[in-house]
Amino acid sequence: CQPVPKPESRVEVCDLNPCPPRWKVTPAGPCSSSCGLGLAVQLVTCVQILHGQEVLQEEHLCPVAEKPLTSVPCVIRTCSYEWSFSEWSECSTSCGNGIQTRQDFCLSSVTHKPVNPLFCRRFPKAIVARGCSAGPCPEQEGPLSPGAELQPVTAATHLTTAAAATEHRHKDLDVPLTAGPNGGEEDMAKRSFLCVCGNLFLNASGIINMTGVESKDCTVAIGRPLREEILVTILESSLNCTAGEILLFSGRMMWRTGCRKLPLSLINSRTNTLIVKQRVVLPGNGVILQYNSRAATKKYYQDCDQQLFGSQGEIENPVQLPDERQEAVCRIFITVAPRQRISIRALSTDLGPGGNQTHFNYILVRDVSTMRTVVFHGKQQFLWQSTGSQAEIEFHE
Repeated sequence: CQPVPKPESRVEVCDLNPCPPRWKVTPAGPCSSSCGLGLAVQLVTCVQILHGQEVLQEEHLCPVAEKPLTSVPCVIRTCSYEWSFSEWSECSTSCGNGIQTRQDFCLSSVTHKPVNPLFCRRFPKAIVARGCSAGPCPEQEGPLSPGAELQPVTAATHLTTAAAATEHRHKDLDVPLTAGPNGGEEDMAKRSFLCVCGNLFLNASGIINMTGVESKDCTVAIGRPLREEILVTILESSLNCTAGEILLFSGRMMWRTGCRKLPLSLINSRTNTLIVKQRVVLPGNGVILQYNSRAATKKYYQDCDQQLFGSQGEIENPVQLPDERQEAVCRIFITVAPRQRISIRALSTDLGPGGNQTHFNYILVRDVSTMRTVVFHGKQQFLWQSTGSQAEIEFHE
């Protein structure tokens, strides 16, 4: 091109329209976990280039579907400790529905040996109890459960008839039992007789008369302090097995049903609570139960566990001083009368910084009747309601 004259170089503006707003991501912050899987937070903003400079814009101006995540997974290093579990135990019953349990322990990934559970306190644990089924129970069966002999009923033994049961229940809840519109003793006695169903009995021993109730389904509950277990024997039974009438016993570690050969059958709750449900078809039928309590033969609780029976109360955790660390996850058992339900309201929760983004600190609430669990994190206030009359609470970290 040397012989041809060279034109002058110049720059012309090709487009005066500004670029559309776009998402800008800053480098992620520190990982929420010192080992294992965690979360890192990154700042995401909407910016636009105007006259060669970034200008912050409102987020709705950027494409919502293309917004990057504000939290991304991160791993600093492999954790040196982890939860490990033993094999599941045998089903707690030889037939019907029961419970299986397993032990948990903290394992070192270097030595593969158990260490102090404090090393695993920041890692969530899997369940240690689950339901199981040992197949249908035979129609003809002997005593429902082996156990020690019951103490004989003496004059000092509390006799819980239908009328006495009502008086006992309302005494526990401080709710007065008033007479009917006419205030007559006959009306009072009739109401007392019908109120045996749906009651919670807290005495160390007694007799429960469930015969002649008008309701087809009659449920009662027996409760004792932790470290005790309940023994029940059927004194009399007029259930019609061919008509489908049945008696059901359920607890945290046992589940039994029966109809035939009930008299003198012995049932061991294995824990401090027991629910008895009677289903009748023909009016006037039912059973008469005698119950006693004794020290538990096997430890089914932790020393820091608590049992609550009241109709209302307040739960505060932790109860120990801040510098005192507890190795076990303590549980709170709540049992109310079968005709009642449980509401748990969190008035104030503070599970520490980052509680909404990690699983280290949480509150677990279990509905015993369905065995469903709900986990709450962070500082959220919540209201939980049960489907049955029993609940469990676990405070992790």
